[in-house]
Amino acid sequence: MTAKFWAIPVYQPKNKKVVAIASGGMDSTTLLYQLKDAGNDVLVLSFDYGQRHKKELQFIKRTCDKLGFKHEIVDITSITNLISNSTLTSDAPVPDGHFRELSMKQTVVPNRNAIMLSIAVGAAANIRAFCVATAVHGGDHFIYPDCRPYFMQHLSNASVAACQDLYEDSTNFAGIFPPYIDEDKAYIAKRGNELGVEWLDTWSCYKGGEIHCGKCGTCVERREAFALANVEDPTEYEDRDFAWEAIANYKEKNGDY
Repeated sequence: MTAKFWAIPVYQPKNKKVVAIASGGMDSTTLLYQLKDAGNDVLVLSFDYGQRHKKELQFIKRTCDKLGFKHEIVDITSITNLISNSTLTSDAPVPDGHFRELSMKQTVVPNRNAIMLSIAVGAAANIRAFCVATAVHGGDHFIYPDCRPYFMQHLSNASVAACQDLYEDSTNFAGIFPPYIDEDKAYIAKRGNELGVEWLDTWSCYKGGEIHCGKCGTCVERREAFALANVEDPTEYEDRDFAWEAIANYKEKNGDY
């Protein structure tokens, strides 16, 4: 995986029209605040793909309303049965534990990011947007193949080719903008805190209960990110201590990471 591949000036949108993919979690909410801070005009796309934690869509709508961004929920549930092996889109239990445990591969929805990004690229070309922004980050690389730099590089190149000659003026579609592709979630927690993200407007838990469970991989990752960034975590968890046990157990088996 090539480090810092995305540190390219052309991919830094400022005062541009941008399409962003956002779920309502820490990462994509921070991305929206960053795009707002840079003066961009943003169309936000969220996806209903039959996920059990669909309540995340309520949280991203709240953020879009606060930031003044247009928000569209794209219903792709007609293909849920084709990508339903994941615990996120089936009745199988969501695994508890550290987010780098091999068991977390059960949460992979096949090619989910490629599907969503392809739709977003079409929407971007339709409104002649500068780029498509996504909040995939370095911590995703271990489990999710369609979040890795190699994948993003090739999908971005393909999207530029797909939009070639569609724009009337001398500009063209710049590709996919993943500002956190080489950063971890602690960086995002710190960046979001600097931007004034309202963390209670975000949802991470894959189980989709009344409050964050504190035990699934995304809850453990959330807890750890706030702690490493030295940012106060206002989230209410069913189990506030499990994350530290999961992190300790993982490090005992695998060493530091």
